[in-house]
Amino acid sequence: MSKIERFEDLRCWQAARALVRETYKAANEGILRTDFDTRSQFKKAALSAMNNIAEGFGRFSDKDFIRFLDTAQSSVQEVERMLYVFEDLCYLPDEKLSSLRSKAAETKNLILGLIRYLRNRT
Repeated sequence: MSKIERFEDLRCWQAARALVRETYKAANEGILRTDFDTRSQFKKAALSAMNNIAEGFGRFSDKDFIRFLDTAQSSVQEVERMLYVFEDLCYLPDEKLSSLRSKAAETKNLILGLIRYLRNRT
């Protein structure tokens, strides 16, 4: 693995950024755009994942970085759980839900992969 110099180079951060972009777009669609509390929580969960990856990268130890990555993957899980509410309440079309689920799963898997790498390196 080549040395990563900036958080922007992390694949998990790039995936989280794409998830944020899609989450914000979805928050302005359908019934979800009028449910302000739920929409806000949905956006905050995705944004939290992206920001925790970046913040953890700036820490001085792998242990601290892993802690932030764990929080990031938990935030992605929150996005995933909220998608079930949106499905049950018909807030978003099935194809949008499927796309968001796919992006969330990819992001979570990349974060978990980085956690595994960091744990095995120490």
